[in-house]
Order: sequence, then C-alpha cells, then structure tokens
Amino acid sequence: MVVAGDEGSSRLDRVLATRCPALSRSRLKVLILDGRVAIAGSAVRDPAYHASPGETITIDVPPPVAPEPEGEAIALEIVHEDDDIIVINKPRGLVVHPAAGHETGTLVNALIAHCGESLSGIGGVRRPGIVHRLDKDTTGLMVAAKNDRAHQSLSAQFADHGRTGELRRGYYAFVWGVPNRARGTIEAPIDRHPYAREKMAVRDGGREAITHWEVLETFTGRSGGEIVSLIACQLETGRTHQIRVHLAHLGHPLLGDDVYGPHFKTKASQLSPAARAALADLGRQALHAYLLVLEHPSSGEVMAWESGLPADLARLKAALSATE
Repeated sequence: MVVAGDEGSSRLDRVLATRCPALSRSRLKVLILDGRVAIAGSAVRDPAYHASPGETITIDVPPPVAPEPEGEAIALEIVHEDDDIIVINKPRGLVVHPAAGHETGTLVNALIAHCGESLSGIGGVRRPGIVHRLDKDTTGLMVAAKNDRAHQSLSAQFADHGRTGELRRGYYAFVWGVPNRARGTIEAPIDRHPYAREKMAVRDGGREAITHWEVLETFTGRSGGEIVSLIACQLETGRTHQIRVHLAHLGHPLLGDDVYGPHFKTKASQLSPAARAALADLGRQALHAYLLVLEHPSSGEVMAWESGLPADLARLKAALSATE
C-alpha cells in the first residue's frame, strides 16, 4: 500500500489501522514490533514511526495458528521431577511460552508433551504451568507446576520474591568493568523504554525493581587492567530483563548483550585473542540462572538446586582466566 497522507495521522500504527481495518490495532502493533512491516523494503519496528505520503508499506501477515499450543517432542534437561513440580535446566535459544514470532518450539510445547493432561488449564491456555520465565538466550534453572495446587503455591512464592518465604533465585553474570565496591543493591524502577518499545529501561514511575549483587571474580585484559567481572545476582523482584537493565544502569552491562550494552563492543579489543573468540562464539548475553530455592508445594520442604556454568560460559570464563 502507498501512504496517501489523508489517513488522519502519520504514525505508522494509525496509518495501518486506517488502511487495514480487518486487523486490530493491537495485532498491527505486534506485527510492527515483530519486524513484519516494511517501508521501501526495510523493516520498521517503531509503531510511532512517521510515515510520509508516497511511502510504500508492505505487511507480512503470518498464517493463523492454533489458539492452544500443542505438545512437541523437545528434549529437556530435567533436574528434578515429582507429581507437583518439574525443574529444568533451560538451554540457550529456548523461548519459554508461545508468543508472536515464536508460536512453536517453546518450553510450554515441550512441557505439554512431557507432562500430558496434568498441565491442562493450569495458569492459562498459553502458559500452562509457567510461574516465571527466563529470556530466550538466558540459560539455567526454571520450575514449572504440574497441577493447580502446585501452581498456586509457586505463584505465591514468586509473587513474594522471598521477602517472607524461602524463595531465592541466583544468577551468574559476566559484566564489563569492575564495580567500585564488592557488593551492593540496585533499587531502580523499571518500565518500557520510552522510544524502543522492545526494550526496558530504568524510569521514574516504573514498577519497583530490586537486584542484590556481589563481585565473585575479576579478569584482566591485555594491558593488565581489570576489564571484566563475574557477578552473582539475586532478585527481590522479577521484572522483564531486570538484571540486564539494572547492571547496564550501574554502568556494567553484560558481555554479549547487544540490546543493553552495544556501546561496550569496542572493549572486546582489550581482551586476549582467546577471550575475544569465546565472546564472539557466545552470541548471547552472558547470564545464567545458577540457583533456585523454594518450598515444595505439598511437603513444605525447602528444596535447592544449583547449575554450573553451561559450556559456552565455561569456555568464556576459562579464556578470561588464562594468561597469555
């Protein structure tokens, strides 16, 4: 379609709403954010983009999908399983639940296949059994509920964030630079980024977000100065991208995080050749959920699991530790 200029607004989402009445505003926004709307052949991901008269807009509308996710035979690394819960070690690249652009191949699809009918209706059709999530490329420990009682118990524990209960979630994060103290707490509200809607940001008026952190180890670069830190984080809240946003706000973004630390890419030149190669091969943010502690929904027993660094982060750590 070609922008006529008489659509009533130049905002891309509103132009499309006028020209494509068969698609809802919310559906059009999802298509834009998913990169399925292009102008002059280039994807535009900003719904507020000002479309000029004469510009040609194309929309790639994917075919309809089943309203309920189906089971898929996806291999899972199961750390613990009983009648109430299942704890898995999530690999990189696995999306937790179906969403626009990721309708299949998710953890939910794998859980439906593995757990069968016990997941039916628990926590909603699109997110059965899910009580928390990890980003697609964040690895580590996750728990899912297998029945309603377990779902209610785990949901309450995660809502409390360990303030009065036993729940604890620990993460390993490799970050650029070295903080000026050994440990600390970041209390900074998080909300959607005002311009890049696929990102989160520290913003006044956002939702409360609290991250506790501690430096575990530091690594030197080619010049001999400390350039990278391994930090352990524990969450007291569970906001989207919380650790990534908070550590970037602290001035120490995660290695490999192209969303919240793009301006730190040049620091890779200060790493050894082996560390540069390990970082290039990583291809994701250097974040791993290594610790999960919770109360079992039925017995009340405090259960704890730990997960060592996955192979890609272990290689990165070894390369950072090596002396040339």
